[in-house]
Amino acid sequence: MSNIDQQTQDDQSKEAISAREAAGFLGVKLPTLYAYASRGLVRSVPGSRGRARQYLRADLERLRARSDARSGHGPVAANALRWGEPVLDSAITAISPERGPIYRGSPALELAEGDVAFEAVAELLWSGSLPASPPSWIAHDFPFPVATLRRLLPDDLAPLSGIAAVVPLLASWDRGRFTVRPAAVLPRARSLIRRLATALALGLDKRSFRDAFEGETVASAVAAALGPASGVSKAGVAAINRALVLCADHELNASAFAARVAASTGADVYACVAAALSALSGPRHGGASSRVEALVSEIARPEDAERVIHERASRGEPVEGFGHPLYPHGDPRGQVLIDRAGSLAPRSRPVRICLALVDTMASGGRGGATLDLGLVALCSALGLRPGAAVGVFAVARCAGWVAHTLEQYEAGYVVRPRARYLPREGPV
Repeated sequence: MSNIDQQTQDDQSKEAISAREAAGFLGVKLPTLYAYASRGLVRSVPGSRGRARQYLRADLERLRARSDARSGHGPVAANALRWGEPVLDSAITAISPERGPIYRGSPALELAEGDVAFEAVAELLWSGSLPASPPSWIAHDFPFPVATLRRLLPDDLAPLSGIAAVVPLLASWDRGRFTVRPAAVLPRARSLIRRLATALALGLDKRSFRDAFEGETVASAVAAALGPASGVSKAGVAAINRALVLCADHELNASAFAARVAASTGADVYACVAAALSALSGPRHGGASSRVEALVSEIARPEDAERVIHERASRGEPVEGFGHPLYPHGDPRGQVLIDRAGSLAPRSRPVRICLALVDTMASGGRGGATLDLGLVALCSALGLRPGAAVGVFAVARCAGWVAHTLEQYEAGYVVRPRARYLPREGPV
């Protein structure tokens, strides 16, 4: 046998499982598995060190997919991609309609209200255990001249656009990024999140960028990047940390799924985060907080909230910031942030408008507030610049994207659903 043939056989054996495991995967008995093999539906390879033959996982997955489609599971899978049943296994986050997301068994609300550092929560999502003390993530300088980048970007650069521009640049300067080993991915993830928090200030003056870079924590960096010239108070930084914790992950949302699809191909962690950011940029995902900002700015006074809501209802228009399919009675994360905003800046006009919206929607039984409204209320209370809400969300959710990337690396299969071909009638 040639070296090439031997290598091919070794590679296949790594992607093969025993007969008993293969039969269990397909839900059939061993004789049925052997019949499939004899018909060429499943290929087998010699086991190592004289072990019995093993069966290729790729063939088994393809055969089970065909069986599921014939059994009517195809339509189920199609509906699952439209707010339906779960489509893959994950040990990262569970969703409770009453308690919100639960990170590796720890409720996000408890972590946030206990003032656990965002960095520690990120490590929890990545490793499954909460560090005994808050981690200290080193702020690395950018490997490229930031001044040159700033000259290429518009003066009115939105926070989300700034971090989206930085990710591929950081990737191009990291020649060792092509690895899926957690020991190599995690240091890059920590550095990436710190840099993204700083990059939120790309559209501002040099002082804001420098202050963000020098922030001791991710929360303080975000506060410096998005806050007013007068700065954000210590209580405000703590509130931002709370928001980061609550936004860190939310199971298999659109951006997390995009990250997993990229990760399933073996793409590096920068590419996976870039894919997630692209999904987040859509108006049906990250754009939700921008629509909430527009709604709040549309209302001149808190007393006008009821009128605006009724006018929208009469036109059949939705009220942004309310009604999440996973939280019939309101997103508890959003309510926590709204309450915090009310305590930090009870006289703030935007905060009072947010509170009025919540009261009016509740009195009409129209659904509870979402995380987007909570983020807008908190950012308004702290005087953060427009677009801050989605910027905070993106930096925070990067922790979850990395967690999903790592989990998909470990899963080792390509996310590749099949399409049901439906020919069009008439001219296209």
